[in-house]
Amino acid sequence: MKVFRFEQLEVWQAAHALVLEIYRYSLGLPPDERFGLVGQMRRAAVSVPANIAEGFKRRRPKDKARFYNISQASLEELRYYLILCQDLGYLRKAHKVSNQTTRIAQMLTKLINATRNEMS
Repeated sequence: MKVFRFEQLEVWQAAHALVLEIYRYSLGLPPDERFGLVGQMRRAAVSVPANIAEGFKRRRPKDKARFYNISQASLEELRYYLILCQDLGYLRKAHKVSNQTTRIAQMLTKLINATRNEMS
């Protein structure tokens, strides 16, 4: 199946769903984290699907792979924030989000590998 828009990519759909989940999760954080951890988590989460979207329209496979790799880095940043929230006792049930991040990480790796194969 030919993909014409980034919204058709399963990895983008999963990353977008993760953003929505992070926004819901972050509502439960203490008010004094509103401009700290909440903002950092949301920026990292939004960066994942945003960089997938930007990379999708890049013409050269090397450029595409670079943006997809930036998505991976933002995802790892978000994973750290989730660990921190759990360790601080802010989030008790992060398993769903943790499973989502693992799945998205795997999908991004496959997307990058497929993109790199276009370069060969």
